[in-house]
Amino acid sequence: MGPIVHKTANFFMEPTVPRAANHPEQERRLKALRSFDILDTEREPAFDDIVAFASELCGTAVSMVNLIDTERQWTKAEVGMNSREMPLETSICAHAILEDGFVEIPDTHRDSRMIGNPLCHGDSGMRFYAGAPLKTRDGLPLGSLCVLDHQPRRLTALQRRGLEVLAQQVMTLLELRQALRNSVVLRQEVDHRVKNSLQMLSSFVRIAGRKTTHSEAQDLLSVVQARIGAMIHVHERLYRRVDQTEIELTEYLGEIGDALARNAPSGVTLTVSGDPVTVQPGTAVALATLTNELVSNAFKHGFPNGRTGQVAVTLKDDPAAKRVRLICADNGIGSQSGPAEPQEKNIGGLGMQVAKVLATELSGGIDVQSDVNGFVVSIEFPAVAIAS
Repeated sequence: MGPIVHKTANFFMEPTVPRAANHPEQERRLKALRSFDILDTEREPAFDDIVAFASELCGTAVSMVNLIDTERQWTKAEVGMNSREMPLETSICAHAILEDGFVEIPDTHRDSRMIGNPLCHGDSGMRFYAGAPLKTRDGLPLGSLCVLDHQPRRLTALQRRGLEVLAQQVMTLLELRQALRNSVVLRQEVDHRVKNSLQMLSSFVRIAGRKTTHSEAQDLLSVVQARIGAMIHVHERLYRRVDQTEIELTEYLGEIGDALARNAPSGVTLTVSGDPVTVQPGTAVALATLTNELVSNAFKHGFPNGRTGQVAVTLKDDPAAKRVRLICADNGIGSQSGPAEPQEKNIGGLGMQVAKVLATELSGGIDVQSDVNGFVVSIEFPAVAIAS
């Protein structure tokens, strides 16, 4: 299947400035990039999680994992841009890889390299850029994990360091993919590095939370740490099954549910049940991430002020229709004015946005129902999507 490319017209206008110079080690750099066999691949939940987290951490509208090819910038994961490819003439990351380390442009209109760049001008132009390099073990830059925004700004030291750690996580994932092609046995060893990176980031966020006295910042860091913890559990439980090429999904989601239940509000219980469904490991990660987002969303919004209740995750297989449905239902506050109109449903938060992206990647759709009896999210997939 060919690459999926979403082009935004303004970004493909003929630019009025030349592209960035080639990297001094361009030939070696491109050879290293090719060795990862990542260009023109489909989106993957593990990379989508990172850009969603980077956008949340830095408070920006856009976050991307960009790789600099011979004639183009290719995007492995993004939020807020709706583009998988753009020419090097409009690429800010093509300039960033020429620097030794972290690059921050507080206002692109004050940077001579961005004059005439359509990405940075117009009503939706990008006025802010920050990028952490994606470097191989030999120090060759493949691209950047970057965040962009429509307003000039500066990152805090915490946000800069967080972006650097997430860039290391991107490289760990690239190395993991590379290792898996060479030997299945290496998967478990490389996954330890993934978990170590996540655990390091978790410790970093926890320490930052202890140092800050701002209540909103403490709340945000607490949410961020919980998300990292859930990602650790997803990887840990999946790669215990290093020799398996198929995963029994209900059992696997039950293990994820056990981990999530430890973070449930007081008086709120979580149950996971369903029909036996077998999937490949990559699909299991996507559905586990979906479950994490839906349950975390229910815990956060459904049971305020000490309210008690239940969250139930159910997996239903319909062989006749060749469909599988993942349902997350809670008996929390729901919509207190009765059934919610479609435009009123609470689907705008980051957790639900991540869920929508993951569902789309599995050729699925989301249905949200809310009334005084609680909140129900149903995600339905074609069986062929989760089996492939």
